[in-house]
Amino acid sequence: MADPIKTAALAERIGILLERSSRLWAGSLDRSVESAGKRLKPDPLNAVPAMSKIVNGYMEHPQKAFDATARYWADQIDLWTRTIQSMAGEKVQPAISPDRGDKRFKDPDWSDNPYFDYLKQAYLLNARWLKDEVENAEGLDPQERKKLNLLVRNFIQAMSPTNFPGTNPAVIRTTIEEEGENLARGLENLVRDMDRGQGNLLIRQTDMDAFEVGRNMAVTPGKVVFENRLFQLIQYTPTTDEVYETPLLICPPWINKFYILDLNEQKSMIRWLVGQGHTVFVLSWVNPSDAHRDETWETYMKDGILTALDKVLEETGQKNTNIVGYCIGATLLATVLAWMAKQGDNRIKSATFFTGQLDFSDAGELQAFVDDEVLDTVNQAAEEHGYLAAENMFGAFNSLRANDLIWSFVVNNYLMGKDNFPFDLLYWNSDSTCMPGRVHTFYLDTFYNKDMLAKGELTLLGETLDMREVKLPCYHVAAIEDHIAPAASAYRAAKLVGSTKQKFVLSGSGHIAGVVNPPSLGKYQYWTRAGIKQADVETWHQGAKETAGSWWPDWDKWLAKQSDAKVFAREPGATLGTIEDAPGRYVRDRSDAR
Repeated sequence: MADPIKTAALAERIGILLERSSRLWAGSLDRSVESAGKRLKPDPLNAVPAMSKIVNGYMEHPQKAFDATARYWADQIDLWTRTIQSMAGEKVQPAISPDRGDKRFKDPDWSDNPYFDYLKQAYLLNARWLKDEVENAEGLDPQERKKLNLLVRNFIQAMSPTNFPGTNPAVIRTTIEEEGENLARGLENLVRDMDRGQGNLLIRQTDMDAFEVGRNMAVTPGKVVFENRLFQLIQYTPTTDEVYETPLLICPPWINKFYILDLNEQKSMIRWLVGQGHTVFVLSWVNPSDAHRDETWETYMKDGILTALDKVLEETGQKNTNIVGYCIGATLLATVLAWMAKQGDNRIKSATFFTGQLDFSDAGELQAFVDDEVLDTVNQAAEEHGYLAAENMFGAFNSLRANDLIWSFVVNNYLMGKDNFPFDLLYWNSDSTCMPGRVHTFYLDTFYNKDMLAKGELTLLGETLDMREVKLPCYHVAAIEDHIAPAASAYRAAKLVGSTKQKFVLSGSGHIAGVVNPPSLGKYQYWTRAGIKQADVETWHQGAKETAGSWWPDWDKWLAKQSDAKVFAREPGATLGTIEDAPGRYVRDRSDAR
């Protein structure tokens, strides 16, 4: 029997936590309404018009509504029949089963207990029915269908019975065993995460105290040799007696911080490249504030990559450099290369694109939320502060993998009351950055919405850009499971470039693991094939050679051919001087600590 004193103390504790969380929620809502004022939109994602088309379709064609209802109830009646038979002791095949990779229903009670087995199957049948209705709906244009598919998927994932304490057998069992202590700890975790988000819920995905940039992350030795308002330029200390004559400049995305390429000694691409004899420079972008409200795509070109290029060549005394662009950094790099081609500027010797998109005609799931109405909403938010808040970017990317990056932590942190497991990649994922407002809206409108670069309609720094004029050697890396920059889009990017000296590589896994895959781990695989003559990535893939492990050594062989002879190793800052040790100040500026 439960101790009444202990039970009373627990109830009081939970009551205090509930009151505190309610105040945080109320304060956050008040601030949101006050800041938005009359501009607060009831439909910020502009989804109602697409939903209305489905509803109107049912109203105009009642037979379709009848057929949909009949299909729904036929599935449910079949499930009830199977459940009754199972409860009577008969061996019955399930009406529906979770996908093989679905981890939500791994607890044995989801299969062994008839009540939970029924809940699971009813949920899965409802999810399948809802997805099918959206997928088969008539009258939707491709953009509307993408938007509803993503919204429906997130709704389905949110409504999973695993996410609620009364319908999750593991949570029920733990609550009984711990007499509710898990829920109290979960509320403490919830309040902690709301405090960190200043009223907004910033779900903790890992042990935030287990890592620190510069202590056990981003620890490859180097020096900051230059800085301006947009970036710090880091030059890494050589570990070989000789290095390739041509240096290597890496332009990471400014949506995330550069140390995804320098997580730790085992996973660091930067450390590995230095070990292969490359003189490596990296742009560490500033985490924007209101002071950056006037920045534009052109200033990120001119005062970002082009300035870094000047400084790399000044520091090394070379006439040209190899360069890498990752994600949005690859898109920025492409605009710089096209502009330089117009100028007859050949200071970049070769370019490598990691999951880079240049043709945005079908640019992945994020494109579902880019239309004129949504851009107006983003513009309003950006204009108020001069930047888009980091939690908005964090939430948008997490929503693409909500089961893994949102709901699994809701269950672990708030229902089970467990501590987070230390995971360096999730620490980096939580270290989100803000986005300069004008740069972000320009990016969404110009590339995602209007696809102006691919159409040859984009004018920057006084030049109309044409990727066909980019003739230097290029190496493209796409990831086969990438949901942010799909492999098909990265392949179209390669075909958009005018160079006849290009190599396309398809890596295993996704947007991050497909790139950050050190040879020492022996994970995944990659595919190679001569040329990019095939019409699409699927056709290219059919005839490609599969190789186990990391693609890094293949890239290094290609990069070595672009890097000339070996010279004596260069110490950082020999010409420019040094400002501070790597990884510098800019990367340490956390949005959730401001």
